[in-house]
Amino acid sequence: MAYNRGIVALEIFILIFTVAAGLVAGSYLNVLIHRLPRGRSTVLPRSRCPYCDGTVRAIDNIPLLSFLLLGGRCRHCRAPISWRYPFIEALTALLFVLCLFRFGLTAQAAASALFCCLMLALAFIDLDYYLLPDKLTLPGIVAGLALQPWLPATTFLDAVIGTFVGAGIVILLMNFWYWWRGEEGMGLGDVNMMALIGAFLGWQGVLVTLLLGALSGALVGIFLMIRGSLEMKSKLPFGTFLGFAAIIALFAGERLIAYYSQLLFR
Repeated sequence: MAYNRGIVALEIFILIFTVAAGLVAGSYLNVLIHRLPRGRSTVLPRSRCPYCDGTVRAIDNIPLLSFLLLGGRCRHCRAPISWRYPFIEALTALLFVLCLFRFGLTAQAAASALFCCLMLALAFIDLDYYLLPDKLTLPGIVAGLALQPWLPATTFLDAVIGTFVGAGIVILLMNFWYWWRGEEGMGLGDVNMMALIGAFLGWQGVLVTLLLGALSGALVGIFLMIRGSLEMKSKLPFGTFLGFAAIIALFAGERLIAYYSQLLFR
């Protein structure tokens, strides 16, 4: 009985530690998303209120908790703090927990958590700036290839093929769109992002990500056009859809591929 209590206590500790690590990572992602596209350091200076320029004290920078204690407002000027900050912190913590549950207390879970962080950062940066920074995508490709021994469901060969397939498909789509419409539809940032996804998830993950990303982007685009919020020539941040689609592919890609394979070959 005491042995069982010890196991339960250890599992609770690991869960709490995972949540805390996810909240801290999410807090840093907020800084990264805000500062990296502006060419600013993500370490210094300390965070400041965008309204009154007041320095955010350490006690007011505790992930999620500080937002709740401050009532979602700056301590100095009482200006509202965007709900997106705690949302990203909570979402990152949730993804860390899902990595733990899906892959256990393994290097696979840690590598998968890193991938989730990269996808969230790219998704929200593209949402704000229509930009997918090379400072994230290019090191991400290297990291994906280097971490292959500890990544789930792929081999190094799958990752290399996935890198070229991911980049190649987007390049083909770019050229087709330019030939058909005489304008650029996607950029090199999308090429690098898909190469990153291929490096982590292999060519199978690339196919799942592109399918889900294109489908979700089309549905959102149609919805916004019906509402009158989007015109035919308006651009959508495709990297945002790819980022969330890649996270789904990480957790459910194998099942989705198996399901569609059964439908095609039954």
